[in-house]
Amino acid sequence: MTAVAAPSALLAIDQGTTSTRAIVFDRLGNKLGVAQCELPQSFPDSGWVEHDASRIWTDTLACARGALADAKLQAHELAALGITNQRETTVIWDRAAAEPIHPAIVWQDRRTAAFCAEHAASFSAQSLHVKTGLLLDPYFSATKIAWILDHVEGARARAEAGELAFGTIDSWLLWKLTGGRVHATDATNASRTLLYNLATGDWDDELLAFFKVPRALLPAVQDTASNFGETDADLLGSAVTIGALVGDQQAATVGQACFQPGMIKSTYGTGCFVVLNTGDKAVQSQHRLLGTVGYRLNGVTTHALEGSIFVAGAAVQWLRDAVHLIGSAAETEALAKTIPDTQGVYLVPAFTGLGAPYWDPRARGAILGLTRDSGIAHIVRAALESVCYQTRDLLDAMAKDAVAPTELRVDGGMAVNDWLMQFLADIVRVTVVRPQTVETTALGAALLAGLTSGVYASLDEIAALWRAEARFEPQMDAARADALYAGWVEAVARTRVN
Repeated sequence: MTAVAAPSALLAIDQGTTSTRAIVFDRLGNKLGVAQCELPQSFPDSGWVEHDASRIWTDTLACARGALADAKLQAHELAALGITNQRETTVIWDRAAAEPIHPAIVWQDRRTAAFCAEHAASFSAQSLHVKTGLLLDPYFSATKIAWILDHVEGARARAEAGELAFGTIDSWLLWKLTGGRVHATDATNASRTLLYNLATGDWDDELLAFFKVPRALLPAVQDTASNFGETDADLLGSAVTIGALVGDQQAATVGQACFQPGMIKSTYGTGCFVVLNTGDKAVQSQHRLLGTVGYRLNGVTTHALEGSIFVAGAAVQWLRDAVHLIGSAAETEALAKTIPDTQGVYLVPAFTGLGAPYWDPRARGAILGLTRDSGIAHIVRAALESVCYQTRDLLDAMAKDAVAPTELRVDGGMAVNDWLMQFLADIVRVTVVRPQTVETTALGAALLAGLTSGVYASLDEIAALWRAEARFEPQMDAARADALYAGWVEAVARTRVN
């Protein structure tokens, strides 16, 4: 009798800020099927950004079914699925009804900036950085949770009574996929809430008290690759093990096989996120970077240092959708090539404030250096260049805190732009390497689910699958690169309120 091979296909659900995707991978990391839905954002007030969490759920289910159909596979042929998600985005839902009590507050949202400014100098805010590796900023989940509890009638009392549940998008999708049986998150997502203690690996009572968040509201924290239960059988056709939950930037770190201390990746999506593996050491940044969980496996935490840029690809979306300078993102590379430089034009995309290393929620976007000769190509190129300058901001800070990288692994939608990747290498003065699979966020979630389900035996086995597709070496004269960057630093200073 011939033995039947165990399933090895893996489904990744990649729920991002502007889209929801599902991809089926084989064990070598090749795509077998994919489905995607665009996700609209709403902006109900200045600096506010919201999502419809119910729409996220229905899109997720549609994409999972679509990816399986595209791969010509049935759910029982999957070894497991993994979920990766936009981090910090906050959902609070009614446990019984499984419905949100308020629109999801997106990570970009700045509505709690006044609270953060008021408490920035408090003792609790200082100890908060030591405990969490984070800064007191609207970016993170805790102030969003408190805002919903304080602004939805009866929510705080219901939360204290255990009737409501909080989650980042991973927890929300897990609840829906399991029919409300599992309320959990993983250490990477928990570490982005301002409520998780890096030293203890659990929610921190002092922080819960400071932000007035009832513990009954919170999910259980599990390892990044672990068994999170099974999907309801009727959703995909049969039950599927949920083998991983992981924040999007940590998922990309896994997808880029940055498993050794000192390895670094940068993801260019809606925002830009640079993550440096610091091993078993939680680095306390002195340059306003974030200490975070890289991943937690078998109870052991690998730490990371992260720099977060709020607007990268979102600047290109703004050029397309708000000011209509381009018809599609694909046009940007050709436009950038039509001119030798921006003639001193800089675009600072501080549409929702500035992230690392500035952390200035009051900064606002600006285009500087315009002359009568400036045209669409100059503005478009300046938007692309801003991504590279912001990356240098982060790498310079990381070099001061920990280590200067010699190689930068890149991924995300903008990484396919060869002109942009070459300009990035020129500005940061580091070799830029693009992998064969640029969907590393989805791939990382699939690989972690594969660890749980036995498709992979170790991280070493996963690392052996990684392959480079292109390398970009610095070509620009260093003095020229430094002069361009100095212009960026001056432009940023002019957008900030003193």
